[in-house]
Amino acid sequence: MDLNASTLWWLMTGVVVIVELLSGTFYLLMLAIGLAAGALAAHAGLAPMAQIAISAVVGAGAVLVAYYAKRKRPGDPSVRADRSVNLDVGETVYVDAWQADGTAVVKYRGASWTAVHREGVAPVTGAHRVAELVGSRLLVDPV
Repeated sequence: MDLNASTLWWLMTGVVVIVELLSGTFYLLMLAIGLAAGALAAHAGLAPMAQIAISAVVGAGAVLVAYYAKRKRPGDPSVRADRSVNLDVGETVYVDAWQADGTAVVKYRGASWTAVHREGVAPVTGAHRVAELVGSRLLVDPV
């Protein structure tokens, strides 16, 4: 059986896609794109070194694009700030006065809680929304 270069490129592409499906690493799909580019270069009749170079450049470029696109995307919110995990998130509390250490005592659900404000936000009195729970403290944002 005589295999030409494009067939080998396509077989390698298929193997990498199968490995990606078994492992779940998205970056292997980007490398498979590079291998497919090598197969297309073989179909175009380019020399083996050109096929390898095209495959490497396209695969590495696809990995870099995917990496930077993933980095720019905002991350998932903290579990402590997820309303479906913690029903206190989104509730309103009233701050009467802030203490010098940046905390306030608020009445919430029939008990006294310690509230803290987000860094960089000036502490003001009045209504605040619970953004997340940090330990046993409520992180609050002004409404």
